[in-house]
Amino acid sequence: MLCTTAGMTLADDAFTKVIQPIFEKNCVQCHGENDKVKGRVNLLEIDSLSALSHDLELVSDLVDVIDFEEMPPEDELQIEPELRKQLLAELEAILEKSVSGKKVFSHAPIRRMNRFQYNNAVVDLFDLKCIVFTLPERMMREHGGYFKPESGKMEDIVSVGSRPLGKSQMIEPRLAGVAAFPQDLRAEHGYDNQADHLSLSPLLMEAFLTLSQSITQSKDFDPKNVGVWETFFLPPEKEVDPKSVVKERLSSFLTKAFRRPVDEELLNRYVGYVHKQLDLEVDFTEAMKAVAAATIASPKFIYLHDQSGKSAEAESLDDFELASRLSFFLWGSIPDQELLDVAEAGTLRSSEVLDQQFNRMLKDKKLKRFCDSFPAQWLQLERIISSVPDKNHFPEFYFSKYKASMHMMMEPLLLFETVLIENQPITQFIDSDFTYRSIMLEKVYKELKTEPESTIKKKNGPVVMGFERSPVTDRRNGGLITNAAVMTMTSGPERTQPITRGAWIASVIFNNPPEPPPADVPALGEKPAEGEEHLTLRERLSMHRERADCKGCHEQIDPLGFALENYDVIGNWREKYENDRDVDMEGTLFRKHDFNNVIEFKDAILAEKDRFARGLAGHLLSFGLARELGPEDQIALDEISEAVAADDYKIQSLLKQVILSDPFQTKTNPKAAAETVAAKH
Repeated sequence: MLCTTAGMTLADDAFTKVIQPIFEKNCVQCHGENDKVKGRVNLLEIDSLSALSHDLELVSDLVDVIDFEEMPPEDELQIEPELRKQLLAELEAILEKSVSGKKVFSHAPIRRMNRFQYNNAVVDLFDLKCIVFTLPERMMREHGGYFKPESGKMEDIVSVGSRPLGKSQMIEPRLAGVAAFPQDLRAEHGYDNQADHLSLSPLLMEAFLTLSQSITQSKDFDPKNVGVWETFFLPPEKEVDPKSVVKERLSSFLTKAFRRPVDEELLNRYVGYVHKQLDLEVDFTEAMKAVAAATIASPKFIYLHDQSGKSAEAESLDDFELASRLSFFLWGSIPDQELLDVAEAGTLRSSEVLDQQFNRMLKDKKLKRFCDSFPAQWLQLERIISSVPDKNHFPEFYFSKYKASMHMMMEPLLLFETVLIENQPITQFIDSDFTYRSIMLEKVYKELKTEPESTIKKKNGPVVMGFERSPVTDRRNGGLITNAAVMTMTSGPERTQPITRGAWIASVIFNNPPEPPPADVPALGEKPAEGEEHLTLRERLSMHRERADCKGCHEQIDPLGFALENYDVIGNWREKYENDRDVDMEGTLFRKHDFNNVIEFKDAILAEKDRFARGLAGHLLSFGLARELGPEDQIALDEISEAVAADDYKIQSLLKQVILSDPFQTKTNPKAAAETVAAKH
């Protein structure tokens, strides 16, 4: 152990008196002693505060495993409670010091719009009265205009459709002859807007060129569907020289497309192109269509990025950058004219104006785009589409030619939209006092005795489903973690998958995803092996995971998954397994909250609602910044969750605090930042 000297700082003293002794007593048995190194972490090699401070990734990981009480493993010598608090405080102090003064945040690389954003941006740029192309990733289709954020109230009865209902859900007004480019894949534990997944190959660039031309040449790209037709595409009066109006029209158009005022040289290039077309006697409208196509194929339109900062330190975004970041976060699209106007006035960064714009954006119908992208990805709901419960065991999952999954996925999405529109606490996601159910979904839950009408067929239109808001009177229901969608997508065809359910809760609710399992670990069979028919699922899994390198993760996720074991493959309540053994779901959350039923499990999560608020803040911040979060972002998450707690955990407060956070409000020179971050790590 290092000796303390008279000139040592208080932080150095804390390392030698608190951090290092705990490492040596409780940690190095698995992380350093006798060359035993798990997870590539050798704590025995860290012999000074400086050595630890230069690896912020490790410090952040240590904070997580100590805070979530994942380490040391249960069968190892535990850290005394007071020492654990002291260790956590010292590690957090190292992180806080790293972002105080000269702040450096990871930089989201330049990236292209994903196809959802591109569709929205083109719609907004031309003020289209239809979509550009079909987006299957939009899991919910709104029917009847129920989404009214300006009202602050969700309707009691809503009509929706969903992707598994088939081609009828693709029947939306759209531009004929325009085909979307391939769907953008979601990052692992991330979103489909993540910068490192959105490169632009030469082949895709060529596809964008073809796409842009197909948009402006579509037979539906006409005065009926294009809101800016009169102000941009319509020729001026006969007595007016057509060339005289081109520059003015292009100036405002390009400013909106490129999200900041266009410089004179670039503007003149676009104007010159149109003038040449007119000199060749090309029709004015066709010439403007051609330049519009060039605009939406331009890298300045397609690419999202901040202007380079001057140093490695975080600098404030300029007003146009902030407007763009706000708009793509909440609307999945380019800023509207009002946002650009306040940005040009240089007032967007003022707290009063930013507050006004934030409130305005939350009341705009374009907020539906946030609901069409974030919650389904956060909750990983795409997994339910491929769920295939065994028809013999779960016949109620199947009706007509459809699966109940199309009804199931609507319940959590409607809950999210309601909490957002009505500005309710995020604790509703854990234990809501209301839900939205269709008649078919009530049947799946076995809470309806009559045969349901499976769907409603609109005359000459798509199939839609009616959902009604109803109070939750049984706390076993309600919220996100116990609904049928999550239970079904985290199950196999014939049995539940507690490990999958536990990993889902760890990732989605607490934003603490476990490491992937070793590649050589075989999956547990759907049916018990010969001689294991009498065992409970917990007993079978206990035999299955005896490997030492599996134990740590299973201690983390098994209690979370088995807490939901009373819900069968499609979310129905059960007390016993098929072999007549009682379901065993008891456990302990974070080694301190014992629970004996799912209601007590919900209470345990609510007792840790600050962790949930912090986890959800991390998901939102990662979505808003289009990048993974690093150790430099952790202090911001603490500040966000504290502010949200002070406002009774209201969801709009959470969104606002994300926007006000340092990582959201700043940018960093990517090259200098990379060098600085690499040096710290």
